[in-house]
Amino acid sequence: MTPDLLEQGHARLAQHQAQAAQSQTVSGGRSAGYGRLHTPGELDLTHGRILYLDDVSVSFDGFKAINGLSLDIAPGELRCIIGPNGAGKTTMMDIITGKTRPDSGQVFFGSTIDLLRHNEPEIAQLGIGRKFQKPTVFEHLSVFENLELALKTHKGVAASMFFRLDSAQSDRLAAILHTIHLADAVRRQSGLLSHGQKQWLEIGMLLMQDPKLLLLDEPVAGMTDFETERTAELFLSLKGQHSLMVVEHDMHFIERISDIVTVLCDGAVLAQGTLAQVQADERVIEVYLGR
Repeated sequence: MTPDLLEQGHARLAQHQAQAAQSQTVSGGRSAGYGRLHTPGELDLTHGRILYLDDVSVSFDGFKAINGLSLDIAPGELRCIIGPNGAGKTTMMDIITGKTRPDSGQVFFGSTIDLLRHNEPEIAQLGIGRKFQKPTVFEHLSVFENLELALKTHKGVAASMFFRLDSAQSDRLAAILHTIHLADAVRRQSGLLSHGQKQWLEIGMLLMQDPKLLLLDEPVAGMTDFETERTAELFLSLKGQHSLMVVEHDMHFIERISDIVTVLCDGAVLAQGTLAQVQADERVIEVYLGR
């Protein structure tokens, strides 16, 4: 989705809204307008892109961490991001999730949600989940209790005291337990899980919030070979149902899960394509892969 396409979409939306305002009538005590086009805050995938960054830049004390970065991701896509340390991968995710504000550029979630107008909690509510490299779970609670706490529910004291899962929530929690390979550990204290299992649990906690886009930072770092393979299976099962952006250095893992790989360097896109294509790129070999 190019900037021109995005602007055209906004122009059409504004035109339709103007026509709707002019043609509203009253019928049976209800407003009858031109028609429903878009609900504010609702994800609009009309243009076939769930995430869109255009010419984004940010500097820290004179150092340009992100330098004219532009990329987009399709709904249901599993995009892998690779690059040398200091390439801007973490800063890019900080910008998407509202932790860092860029100096310039545009960041859109779908066609109409300008992420630069929202803070971190609002962006999470919009449907963007982020997992950091180190797993953060409630280690004194069970696997079940961690997932239950992650539900999108009112978190007031009284509501929490009397909260009970309904049948749909119970079914969802059970399905996620199987997805993250922890159905057999549902009552186990989370602090007793292996490193890989804690990673899966945190991913499950994100899934309980039903995100549209998941940002995952080095998810298989420190995992055993078996856990890495199970994580690949997990990500491939999520592909299509959710959009995933995976930042990782493990090239065998990337090879297992990737369709499109984006290589960042010096805060911008250096190369993009299949893993075979970027591995054959002389610039990528020079700055990241080595000979």
